[in-house]
Amino acid sequence: MSEKTEETLVNSVPYRVLARKYRPQNFDQLIGQDALVRTLTNAIESGRVAHAFMLTGVRGVGKTTTARIIAKALNYTGPDGTSGPTTGPTDDCETCRAIAEDRHPDIMEMDAASRTGVDDIREILDGVRYAPTSARYKVYIIDEVHMLSKNAFNALLKTLEEPPPHVKFIFATTEIRKVPVTVLSRCQRFDLRRVDPETLQKHYANVCAKENVVAEDEAIAMIARAADGSVRDGLSILDQAMALAQGSITADQVRGMLGLADRGQLLDLMHHILSGNIAACLDTAANLYRVGADPETILNDLLDITHIMSKFQAVKAPPATVEPNMATAERARAAELATKAGIPALNRVWQILLKGIGELQYAPNPQAAAEMILIRLCYASELPDPGTVLKQLKDGSIAAASTGGGVRASGPPPSGGNVASFSGSPTSSAVTMPAVAPPQSAPVANANLATLADIVGFLEQNGAMILASQVVHYVELVKLEPQRLEFHPAEGADPKLAADLGRKLSDYTGTRWVVTVSMKQGEKTMAARHREALAAEQDAVRADPVIARILEAFPGTEILSIT
Repeated sequence: MSEKTEETLVNSVPYRVLARKYRPQNFDQLIGQDALVRTLTNAIESGRVAHAFMLTGVRGVGKTTTARIIAKALNYTGPDGTSGPTTGPTDDCETCRAIAEDRHPDIMEMDAASRTGVDDIREILDGVRYAPTSARYKVYIIDEVHMLSKNAFNALLKTLEEPPPHVKFIFATTEIRKVPVTVLSRCQRFDLRRVDPETLQKHYANVCAKENVVAEDEAIAMIARAADGSVRDGLSILDQAMALAQGSITADQVRGMLGLADRGQLLDLMHHILSGNIAACLDTAANLYRVGADPETILNDLLDITHIMSKFQAVKAPPATVEPNMATAERARAAELATKAGIPALNRVWQILLKGIGELQYAPNPQAAAEMILIRLCYASELPDPGTVLKQLKDGSIAAASTGGGVRASGPPPSGGNVASFSGSPTSSAVTMPAVAPPQSAPVANANLATLADIVGFLEQNGAMILASQVVHYVELVKLEPQRLEFHPAEGADPKLAADLGRKLSDYTGTRWVVTVSMKQGEKTMAARHREALAAEQDAVRADPVIARILEAFPGTEILSIT
């Protein structure tokens, strides 16, 4: 045979994508699902195999693959046709080869997304009563089972609870909450985990070695991160990278293909943000956009870097042990930036980015929205941190510091015992003072209801909280004598307030109380007097020199409450 003929035959073989070519064929090849593999292996080896399985998890983690592996393991007969179920390789079994090639009559796989009706389920139920033709078990694999209609689920219930001994059901779904509880209770459930990036990285490196493709470690790491826990998604990206590459897969090629930003430039961007350098920040963002980086991806990557830097600060361990998969040079720089920034600044960056990414979804121009978020981050970098402000308060100066979040002034309380706490945002700030509740009355005996406050306390002691609140807000006292109360109702008072109050006081004291409504103007309500007292306290706090300097340093600050 000539070389040209051989080349034609080779080229005529259809290409199989990596996700199909490297699909696991037994439990040993299934990656990232150790708990599931251990449980199923023990069950098969001990003969304690359930009659129905429910496999759930995100796309690409191996639900359908696991279902096929279970079907082969249960129907394994070996090369001579006499072996029993196995948890090892099944390549030497003709039945298992037929199952793998989707041509065995006793293994039926149905897509519930396209066959959702009760008639489709009836077809399955009609065949359940018949014994398998050649396999040990009839296995029904129903993918995306949550798509079945309510009537279809109901038709399945009785058979699913008590199937014939020669039948096994295996269901797979990405939406476990949409599956009725009546179905879940009849199945043995397995939650397939997202596969961690480290495991994916090793797997993709092995695939590259088998395909004789050279790939940079950073490129493989990018693909593993982009896979987001899905083995299939990562293999599809790797397939695309192999088609794009010329000789070897490089990090730059993968970065351009996925629209990712260069990690070094992202660290530059974070440095400009923490330094408040708006011009350099926008220039770096524009460069990233010009080379194809998506604005949302840039913000998500900044969020990831913020998380890593916060871990460097919070975990008292070498950065290499905290984030071992990060490149050494990038890890060292991120750790240095984290040390200079501090937890308060990083926490603020995280909150602004998190909110900004949500805003980006509705922006007509994503790049412009991303730049506005970066400007907000730069301005936020100039907010002071609590320690700096407290030090400046002691020194008598109140200049803004470079990093941090809110301020809490404590220590000796100014203005006669008041303690104020201050909080700030990139656009506004406020003085927050824990709210003062109206004066609480001490326990009052029946005969000691000498003031309106005594009556309020007495009602609260007896559980009449709503009525006590109405007295506080709507009773303008005119006269209070033993067993007699006269008041003028404030605007908005319940017309039945007098009757309700008289009845409750009579019931609780055991003595008849007369409560009447007067047309005369009475004293101010307890709530109104409390508001006036609070306003007076706020005026006194504003007059304090320290508080006055704070209010002057933070324009727009308001005193919310005092304690």
